[in-house]
Amino acid sequence: MGLDFKLDQAIRKVPDFPKPGILYFDITSILTNPEAFRFCVKELERLCLEYQADAIAAVESRGFIFAAPLALELSLPLILIRKKGKLPGKTVSQAYSLEYGKAEIEIHEADIPRGKRIIVIDDLIATGGTVGAACRLLSLCGAIPAAVIGVIGLPFLNYKQALGSIPVKTIIEYASEEPELDKSGQTG
Repeated sequence: MGLDFKLDQAIRKVPDFPKPGILYFDITSILTNPEAFRFCVKELERLCLEYQADAIAAVESRGFIFAAPLALELSLPLILIRKKGKLPGKTVSQAYSLEYGKAEIEIHEADIPRGKRIIVIDDLIATGGTVGAACRLLSLCGAIPAAVIGVIGLPFLNYKQALGSIPVKTIIEYASEEPELDKSGQTG
């Protein structure tokens, strides 16, 4: 397995899901392919090393899948960012807008290393709404969002607008919802 691994071939594309006109980039096909999953964890590790993080924060739920082995490989604490009402104990929350409504995420206040650099991990970075809220939540708790890193990036949905100056890195990017015409490939 090397840098020539064709991740695009391991990503299932589902047209008209969750609604007509949307192309869904499904990471479950990566998880059923150990070579693809291993490649993703190693590439995420490579991307994370650039930011000298003190911890990894994972966005519920698919971000957990990639962040857990990554945090273990990097010997870093793993902080879970969950949907509202899923964590016991004292939490801090952040509301944010979605294209179809509003949502809220929470974090255990005691889990945040104040003044430390934290990388936010998710499976797919699209509009930046969820990871942007995660970064605001970390900042609210006194941490420094060092970067947002994901497996798949959809820059045509303007995630950089939602994330401002926070660096965004993904293993693979798609420039449109027509991946058969778009061979933007690996990024880093």
